[in-house]
Amino acid sequence: MNIALMNEKVIFQKCSVVKDGIGNHRNEWTEDYCCFAAIGGEGLASSRKAETAGTVVVRYCKKTAGIRSVTHRILFRDQVYDIVSVDHLNYKKKCLKFTCRKVRR
Repeated sequence: MNIALMNEKVIFQKCSVVKDGIGNHRNEWTEDYCCFAAIGGEGLASSRKAETAGTVVVRYCKKTAGIRSVTHRILFRDQVYDIVSVDHLNYKKKCLKFTCRKVRR
């Protein structure tokens, strides 16, 4: 793992259900964790799978180990990315790789 490649700031957001004043439930995204990451898959425009955004690799810690694809998403350069899968890289507790897809707005 080359730490020098982890030069882009990413923000992990967590989804939580919030009740409003009259009892309606809605999803709300709040900032959960912020760190630096190595971003892969830059050739997205020429990619055959246009909806696949690439990979985000971060260092392992307790906060990143708890990130799940169904409850979290990633903000990178003011763009929102859904987490498709989480790879623990043989559970060596050194880094985590997130496969992401850009969200259409």
